[in-house]
Amino acid sequence: MKIVVTASGTNLEAPASPIFGRCPIYVFVDTETMQFEAVENPAIATGGGAGIQAAQFVIEHGAQAVITGNAGPNAFNVFQAANVPVYLFGGGTVREAVAAYKTGKLQTVVGANVQAGMGMGRGMGRGMGRGMGRRAWGAIPSTSPAPPAPPAVAAVPSREEEVAALKDMAGELREQLAEVMERLDRLEKSA
Repeated sequence: MKIVVTASGTNLEAPASPIFGRCPIYVFVDTETMQFEAVENPAIATGGGAGIQAAQFVIEHGAQAVITGNAGPNAFNVFQAANVPVYLFGGGTVREAVAAYKTGKLQTVVGANVQAGMGMGRGMGRGMGRGMGRRAWGAIPSTSPAPPAPPAVAAVPSREEEVAALKDMAGELREQLAEVMERLDRLEKSA
């Protein structure tokens, strides 16, 4: 089964991200082989509707289940319409999230657990724009756990693969930082 875990990095040891719509990376994992593909979130910088666009992207990429810390109503409605269950994961690595799913320790959610726009938005609420505020708004876990799956052999990335992934991530971060600095300069000059 192909599932997706919201993440802050590009491998199975990356921290799982507590947000869906504006998380930096989606890690798609085959639960039987533990083969994975890390893909940048194309909706991360979207002005509005990031949850909807991200959910559509994840579904188009073939995810049959979603593991995240928070899902807003727009993303949740897209998943619900596509019959893709959403599971809450409280923290740890992508690998730990997949293991919890495979052993049936995660519960499905039957409704959004944050309001729209509560992720990495520009708001200065209790989470200070990091998707950390009021995590349990409207969370309604169901009583059905994730379906059990047979144990799989974990595919551990080689040192070279991990170095390459980290170099890619560093390059992406440099580009993002350059864009932020450029925007900041423009805003400061126009003020």
